[in-house]
Amino acid sequence: METRELRYFVAVAEELHFGRAAERLGIAQPPLSRAISRLERRLGTPLLLRTSRSVTLTEAGGVLLHEGRAALDAVEAAEVRTRRAATAEPSVVLATKAAASSELLAKLLHAYAAEPGAAHVEVLLCGPAEQERLLRTGRADVAILHRPFDDTRGFDTEELLTEGQVAILPAGHPLTTRRTVRLAELDGQAGLPMPRWPRPDGSYPDGPGPEVRDHAQLLQLVALGRTLTVAPESARSQLRDDVVAVPVLDAPEVTTVIAWPPSSRSRAVADLVRTATRL
Repeated sequence: METRELRYFVAVAEELHFGRAAERLGIAQPPLSRAISRLERRLGTPLLLRTSRSVTLTEAGGVLLHEGRAALDAVEAAEVRTRRAATAEPSVVLATKAAASSELLAKLLHAYAAEPGAAHVEVLLCGPAEQERLLRTGRADVAILHRPFDDTRGFDTEELLTEGQVAILPAGHPLTTRRTVRLAELDGQAGLPMPRWPRPDGSYPDGPGPEVRDHAQLLQLVALGRTLTVAPESARSQLRDDVVAVPVLDAPEVTTVIAWPPSSRSRAVADLVRTATRL
């Protein structure tokens, strides 16, 4: 398969609409349809089920969508990392979710900077799940990820920290007088629906909760009594006076890991990882 064919198929599979996919790709719809049909004939299986009203993925199509995304990410990563390897000054690009593990990150950067021959570290502050994507496409060399929320499949990882979670509520809410709460008590709190974060394509899932883009906006909405959220225990250090954190007894533990591609041969990445695990 050619990367062009994979891009065509991924666009149609994500849009589930040939017209929108053609517009996204900047091509006419008939050649796109022909390209997908040729791909199906070569693979010997239908990838899409088409009717006059809808397009849906077959089981084989779902597999190709998953594998195709990974393949396109790998191609992009190869180009990006090759170009960056040609630069004169060695550096490391570290991706991390904004407002997550900030104390750990500060200690890591300080300790690594003290190492002999330490490279420059560029920190990319990301929205939810963005750091994983940056790592897969080669725009980042290493990332701070959080299981079970981030997908670490395909990466090498070292665990750095495991912690519980807290509910972040507006000050004065009745639950803030409690020493602990449970997840079931947070569901359906009157006037406090869970926030909705954007999908990778920028769209938002349906639901009553407010649309949020970043941590600062989320805390503002919590303080205004428009939503509540559940976050790792370490988020306490960054909370405002108008919100309160209460431990959630039955929330899954969050494990913070440092992750990097197994193909990495960067000495700077290896040194940074060693510093992180030592901390």
